[in-house]
Amino acid sequence: MELRQRLIKVFLAIIICTGITYVFSEDIAHFFIAPLFKASPYLDRLVYTNLPEAFLSYLKLSLLIGLVISFPVTLYQIWMFIAPGLKNTEKKFALTVVFWASLLFALGASFAFWGVLPRMLVYFMSYAGDKLEPLPKFGKYLTFVARTILAFGLSFEIPFLMVMAGKAGFIKAHYFRSKRLYFYAAIVFLSFLLTAGDFMATGLLAIPLFALYEAGIFLTILFGKK
Repeated sequence: MELRQRLIKVFLAIIICTGITYVFSEDIAHFFIAPLFKASPYLDRLVYTNLPEAFLSYLKLSLLIGLVISFPVTLYQIWMFIAPGLKNTEKKFALTVVFWASLLFALGASFAFWGVLPRMLVYFMSYAGDKLEPLPKFGKYLTFVARTILAFGLSFEIPFLMVMAGKAGFIKAHYFRSKRLYFYAAIVFLSFLLTAGDFMATGLLAIPLFALYEAGIFLTILFGKK
């Protein structure tokens, strides 16, 4: 009964946040589209080729933002459900996990939107010219932006995942050190895929991931000792 009530509250929070976001969906879409217009002098508008595409794109965008905005409510309801069964030390650890996981994701998403996305768009739009006119579709562009932000946000979770693996006893810190070159190669390959083959964006993603990997080794050793 309690679980159902909390799930209903989470569901209502998502619906309310999505509805409020939809009122401002056009302004939010313009905010995400602005980097594309800055990247190319040849482009001043987007297109859509299916009649419901614009409506569905605004709806998807509103739902995505609604999920992000309602995330604290979701965490609170989850916390209120599991907290009575946890010890004090477990409660502190759970709060630490939630804080760092959320912070790292926010840092990755911010880095993607303000640091990487503008450079990627400049590169992709550099192919436009007098004989090649770009006609980006509204829905596909928003999907591209959302996918890029999500990819970077999840990639910045590397230290968190390494520490959790160490705490669970699955992998020791010396394994990450001994296999550093293999993980570095995997990071470069993953960055290349996530940035759709843009070498500049690959470097912009891979370099901070190298630093995060080394930070993950240090934190695994630190928390492993404790």
